[in-house]
Amino acid sequence: MNQKNVEFLQDQIKFTGFGESMDGVLKDNILKGEAEFKLNHEVKYGTDTVNATLNFKKSDQSDMYFFNSYKISLQKDDSKEALEQTFFINKDNNITAKEAYNLMEGRSVNKDLKTKEGEAYNSWIQMDFKQADNSNGNFKLNHYHQNYGYDLESSLAKHPIKELENPMYKEDLINSLKKGNLQSVTFKIDGTENKQFVEANPHFKTINVYNENKQRIRISESKDQKQGESEGKSMAKDSKQKQDAEDPESEEKAKSKTRKNRQAHSI
Repeated sequence: MNQKNVEFLQDQIKFTGFGESMDGVLKDNILKGEAEFKLNHEVKYGTDTVNATLNFKKSDQSDMYFFNSYKISLQKDDSKEALEQTFFINKDNNITAKEAYNLMEGRSVNKDLKTKEGEAYNSWIQMDFKQADNSNGNFKLNHYHQNYGYDLESSLAKHPIKELENPMYKEDLINSLKKGNLQSVTFKIDGTENKQFVEANPHFKTINVYNENKQRIRISESKDQKQGESEGKSMAKDSKQKQDAEDPESEEKAKSKTRKNRQAHSI
């Protein structure tokens, strides 16, 4: 058994968000020497159950194994059918397990990525439940690149959020939203404090706000924010071609994406 390869895989699993509970079973499968094997992992986020299947394959030229991808199956408490998506492991463009869950919840994740040519760029990613890839059954991932013009900090500043008054809390809030989390905050309105939840909305260049029961609400918005949302709608169609051109997926491949029956199960 290649011990360095085992340790490398263990680190990959850990930093992709699956922890260290599979270290033993990983070794057992590698010792068997089979060409491929899978590891299963289950975690709950609130009332949602997330089952992950991690896929490993042995090299044709050596005894090394590679962690190629993982498939997430999200079973929501209020849905009979699970939502599924496969995420591929790439040294520069990995999506963690929690980020994958947030994407499948319909939220957006901010990532520092690299093109095939190795050029670094920053982008917000959001799952498009209206488009699927016939080659692997995945939903398309839309990219809102840095030149799209979404400024999360400015969007937050248009709301009376108490945590923005403390630099440390502000930084934690922004980092959490960039990971795709639905984050609890405190709104200060007319001298009273109310617990709300917020999430990033790069498509419309704003944030979504929910009440303490996590129900979407409309609150008083500034003129600038309304204008930003309006601009986001008008730019969506015009920027689609540009986004697709910058997307790591080729434009030709993107054109082949069509609807599937399971697209109706949007979250």
